[in-house]
Amino acid sequence: MTDVLAFLLKKEVIGTIITAISIYLAFSLIRVIADKILSRSATEFEKKRKKTVVNLLKTVLKWVVIMIALIIVLDLFGVNVNSLIASLGVASAVGALALQDSLKDIINGASMIMDNYFVVGDIIKYGDFMGTVIELGLRTTKIMNADGEVKVISNRNISEVTNLSQKEQSALLIAPTAYEEKIEKVEKILNEIVEEIKTWDTMNKKKTAYIGITELESSCVNYGIRIYCSGGKIWEYKRAVLRLIKQKYDKNKIKIPYNQIEVHNER
Repeated sequence: MTDVLAFLLKKEVIGTIITAISIYLAFSLIRVIADKILSRSATEFEKKRKKTVVNLLKTVLKWVVIMIALIIVLDLFGVNVNSLIASLGVASAVGALALQDSLKDIINGASMIMDNYFVVGDIIKYGDFMGTVIELGLRTTKIMNADGEVKVISNRNISEVTNLSQKEQSALLIAPTAYEEKIEKVEKILNEIVEEIKTWDTMNKKKTAYIGITELESSCVNYGIRIYCSGGKIWEYKRAVLRLIKQKYDKNKIKIPYNQIEVHNER
């Protein structure tokens, strides 16, 4: 028991414990500060941008704190940290040459954040792949599409992307309707739908409108509604408007044509 107590009272052990506690407190403080910064965001875009920057800074600060703690612990155990730091400087220079691609990733990642390329939560299109940014790290960016597939891209390879969340998007929604339905009745219902969807969040009330008959097909009349909203909402709103059209048509007994096969049984 005396030996255990003597071991625990050693300068090295006590210093290591204090260092570990300090690391925990430092991480807790960083987390609290990050949460406060995010809670003060005025808009959704500002919140997403701050979240991306804060997550990146948390990663950097984590490794800085760990490195400082490691040097303190080694110093407590009698390791010559001055020569170690000097050696690290030389190793860093050699490593910089060997890890040029990784450094390009980090530099490009920082540039994307500062220049507002995109932030976590944005919907972007990279080549033929479109999805939501789920992670923007020091070296890579992860995008997840609607099917749950995740594409991991090295930041140095991201030179051109289309950000669908930072601009207003438009979509034309077609309501196919049977020829026997009265135009006045259909248009009245579609205008009611437009007035309802104008109240939705981020929907452009001035530009969203019923635009009239768009086409006369062989089996139906196509009526069009054009919506304008923030890019991050376009797919959600398209589905919601089509659902609303179907509900209103069913309620008012308006027919939506569909392909039918007639079978003649000749005897």
